[in-house]
Order: sequence, then C-alpha cells, then structure tokens
Amino acid sequence: GDMEKGSFRCDANVSVRPIGSNELGVRSEIKNLNSIRYVMQAIEYEANKQINILENNEIVTQNTLLFDVSLGQTRVIRTKEDAHDYRYFPDPDLFSVKIDDQYIDHVRSLLPELPLQKRDRYINDFHLNKCDADILSSDKDVAMYFEKVVEKHDAKLAASWIIGELFGRLNKLGITINESSVKAEHLIQLLDLIVDNTISGKIAKQVFDMMFESGKLPALIVNEHGLKQVDDADILYAVVEKILKNNASKVEEYKQGKEKLFGYFVGQVMKETQGKANPEMVNSIIKQQLENK
Repeated sequence: GDMEKGSFRCDANVSVRPIGSNELGVRSEIKNLNSIRYVMQAIEYEANKQINILENNEIVTQNTLLFDVSLGQTRVIRTKEDAHDYRYFPDPDLFSVKIDDQYIDHVRSLLPELPLQKRDRYINDFHLNKCDADILSSDKDVAMYFEKVVEKHDAKLAASWIIGELFGRLNKLGITINESSVKAEHLIQLLDLIVDNTISGKIAKQVFDMMFESGKLPALIVNEHGLKQVDDADILYAVVEKILKNNASKVEEYKQGKEKLFGYFVGQVMKETQGKANPEMVNSIIKQQLENK
C-alpha cells in the first residue's frame, strides 16, 4: 500500500508445527489485511485454530482466507492445491546461477562509497555530529562540494558555512548547490580571509551575501567596500578609550561587579568600527583598559 499516505495492505502466511518437529506445517494465506492490529489478530486466531486442529488429530488444509474483523475470525475463500495447479513449470532455457562469496566481494569492491559509508567517515574522520554528517552525505553534489572545501579548511568550519549559510540561500531561491553562484573554490577563498584575520566572521556573512548576489570573488568585494578588518592597535585603543569615556557610569557598574557589561563594551566598539575591528584585539584592549581604570 501507499504507507506514506497512511494506507497499508498485506498478506500473512501462517503455519504451525509441534515443538521439536523439523517438518514445516501446512500453511494458510490470509489476504488483504489493512492494519497492524488486524495482522496480529488474524495470525493469532489462525495459529490457535491450526493448533486445535492438530491436537484433535485432524489435518490442516492449505487455504486462502479472509479475516472477518467484526467476528475476529478467518474464513475460507478458496482452497489451494499444489504448485502445479498454478501452472508453474520449469523453463528449460534458464540455467542455474551460482554466485560465490569471492565474486560478491569483488563486485562490492567496485562500488563507490555509499551514503551511509560516507556519513560514517564524516563522523569518524571529521568529527561531525550525526545530523550534519547526514545532511552532507545524503546528496552526491553536496558531498563533493563539502569535500572540496575540506581539502583546504577545517571540516566543522566548512560544514557550518555550507549548512548554516549556503543552504539557507539555496532553499530560499529553490535552486541546487550546482546552480549556486558561490562555488566551492569561492567559499574556500572566503574562509581564507576569515582564518588569516583579513575579515571578521560577522563581516564574512555580509561578504557572502554579496558573493551570492553578484558572483564576485570575496577579496574583490572586501577591497571594493573597504571591509578589511581593523587590527591597528593604535586605532583600536583610541576607539576603546572613546567608548569607555562615553559610558563612564557603566564602567563604574562594571567595576562594582556587573561583569556582563563587558559584552556591551565590545558591542559598542564593533558598532563604532562597523564590525571591522579584530574581535580578539578588542577583547584584550577593553580588558586592559578596564583594569587600569
């Protein structure tokens, strides 16, 4: 049946044999069962019926049955004969096929890496969580894209950008990864700029948007829009000093134990520099300035 639509239909074959017996019993086939509950009820009823027949030294006949759900009983719709009554006969032109384990192993060795194998490799070799590994291994093109990026960058960083950033934009436009304007080599270049601290992660997301819309390379976008990360200590010291001076009351609150305000100061510096300040340097300078006040 169409189980994805909620429908279900199956047949059940039932036979019993005495404990210790190696000989299979005569089977009956119960047709058109349409729920798991009816399958259980029909099998239980038919098995008990056959047991009672055998215990009374009677013979079980091979029947095709229906299960009457209102009565909870099986009933015969036709009696089956032997296989020849179905007009089965051997085809003299078909020869027997014998496949040994050696041949099976040989064919298996020729197979490409299958999705489940790929998923397990991503988990074991790249230490991805199962959810991310499932997503990245389920589609061949996605897996190829991911593995190309992983040749140059950390797997978790690559997975985060592909799943968290790229997929969202692909889904919004209803396109595949092969149709993306941001190719694997372009994402590699963007991650290069993050890793070498040319741009911050926050700015990288802005650059990624512009890459996706224009198809331009990340370095070109950074230069055109002046997005390079500010890592000049003198400039950052001046910005931090300005922020702390303009927020003297909050500095006092921080010194009195309200340490959550540290994040506020960082946010203000990033806002002042339009997100371009080197976050590590900003944290270090703010900490140093607060300790000196």
